[in-house]
Amino acid sequence: MDKNKIYKRLFRNYSKKYLDKIFLSAFLSVLVAGSTSAIAWLLDPAIKKLFIEKDQSLLIYIPLMIIMAFSTKGLSLYYAKATMIGVGESIKKNLQFDMVNTLVGTDTQIIDKKHSGKFISNITYDVTHITNLLSNAILTLFKDSLTLIGLLFVMFFQNWKLALISIIMIPIASFFAKTLGKRINKVATEAQEKSGFLTTYLVELFKNHKLIKIFQKEEYEKKRADKFLNQLKEKSQKIQTVNVRMSPIMEFLTGIMIAILIFYSGILMTKGELEINNFFSFLAAMMLAYQPVRSLSTLNMVLNQGLSAASRILPIIDQRNNINDSSEAKPIEIKNSNIEFRNVDFSYEINDGKTLNSINLKFEGGKMTSLVGHSGSGKSTIMNLIPRFYDIQSGKIIIDDQSINKLTLKSLREQISMVSQETTLFDDTIKNNIKYAKEDASDEEIYKVANLSFCNEFINNLPNKYETLIGENGVRLSGGEKQRLSIARAMLKKSSVILLDEATSSLDSETETKIQEALNILTKNKTTIVIAHRLSTILNSNNIYLIDSGKVIENGKHEELMNKSELYRSFYEKQIQK
Repeated sequence: MDKNKIYKRLFRNYSKKYLDKIFLSAFLSVLVAGSTSAIAWLLDPAIKKLFIEKDQSLLIYIPLMIIMAFSTKGLSLYYAKATMIGVGESIKKNLQFDMVNTLVGTDTQIIDKKHSGKFISNITYDVTHITNLLSNAILTLFKDSLTLIGLLFVMFFQNWKLALISIIMIPIASFFAKTLGKRINKVATEAQEKSGFLTTYLVELFKNHKLIKIFQKEEYEKKRADKFLNQLKEKSQKIQTVNVRMSPIMEFLTGIMIAILIFYSGILMTKGELEINNFFSFLAAMMLAYQPVRSLSTLNMVLNQGLSAASRILPIIDQRNNINDSSEAKPIEIKNSNIEFRNVDFSYEINDGKTLNSINLKFEGGKMTSLVGHSGSGKSTIMNLIPRFYDIQSGKIIIDDQSINKLTLKSLREQISMVSQETTLFDDTIKNNIKYAKEDASDEEIYKVANLSFCNEFINNLPNKYETLIGENGVRLSGGEKQRLSIARAMLKKSSVILLDEATSSLDSETETKIQEALNILTKNKTTIVIAHRLSTILNSNNIYLIDSGKVIENGKHEELMNKSELYRSFYEKQIQK
């Protein structure tokens, strides 16, 4: 991405709305520059009047003016920095919100391609560098540029010959800063990559902590953690090292410059072209100019880090979904909730083999239809295509004679509820987890679905009842309890289509019985599509499709498939033998 385009984009979308505060900071920077220059200039009359001419009339006024200059500088600098801190944090929040806003609404397929840890690293690590670019760098540019101009004015006022010698340091410092800036850009990119790896690792570490313990991999994980942390430390250390590399360069240049100035000043004083008071005022101005010159010389590094981060973040914010409402999209009109797949082809990647190959399916409205087959046969894919988590390559998916591609996503997904084996819950209260399906649900509605899904059996035994925090993904609940909460949430939504993906697997028989009862209530008179490895849970299905390698092999009721399908009979007999 072109640098100028990045700058324009960041200004237009993020900095422009804070121009009033930026201008205020710029005005305060003028005061900082003026007061700093005044400090250097005041040494001239202080030395001349008080020490050389012994003029006592200014004994009070000059010290007071010096105090005023330092006070003005300190207060102006404080408010300028405080203002830009506010601007920076606002920009940071806006950037993070834009990223989250994009990621929340982005296609499932896009999210699947990148580990969540990498996105977290973008939101936390990269955004900080852009904030530095848009707030700290702007303040530095205003404050230090104006301060340097003011001090140069003092230097030229005191002696233009010495001033000309001094400004030689500025292009030399800029040359070194530009060289180091290129280096820091490369290292910053590598550091972000290592930060992404570390965040990814930490997400996996916390997610799989039980697995680590059961396989006694604590020492192994400690070594892995040390590896990731060490990689990030090395890159961060390189960035900091490159950053501070300007310090010895500037010290060396300043040392040479002062030595030259003292030598040349001695010559000028001998010729009578320079007074001692002019020299000290000039020297003070030059020493005060050291800080803005150093800041401006390292500004290029901050800019490079920010640009590098922006080149990673902006494409995420600009990510456009492939799954959108078409120009002719209309709200869904539900009649019978009949769903039909007509010659549907689908693959997750264009270059991959087909996951589904000319699939034809009919899910009768208000009835239960089951999908049976080996893992990887395409059952979950079929289910994920109905709410358009993914879009098909060819064919049609029809609901009540309406192509789902010509329906608004909002109205389509409003009619679908999903309960799966991998129950997804939030680190929130039980009440809010149920209420997630309907934000404005009344307490009575929540209690009703909790009762129908048998959640009350365990909720009433909890210390805070419905206000109990359940931990990350419901870690404080059992598998069956989490499933019942998921069913309660689906009940509250009152959708016409229910998708059940392995909803009763891995549960004990007593819990499974209760969940099955809750599911019977949830799916009554609803178009229900079930994936189940336990064939006992789908024996009463109105229709069963046998899926293998992305194709429909057979379909019918249980008794029919037992008679005509050797593959289905093999599934059933193996489970009976268990």
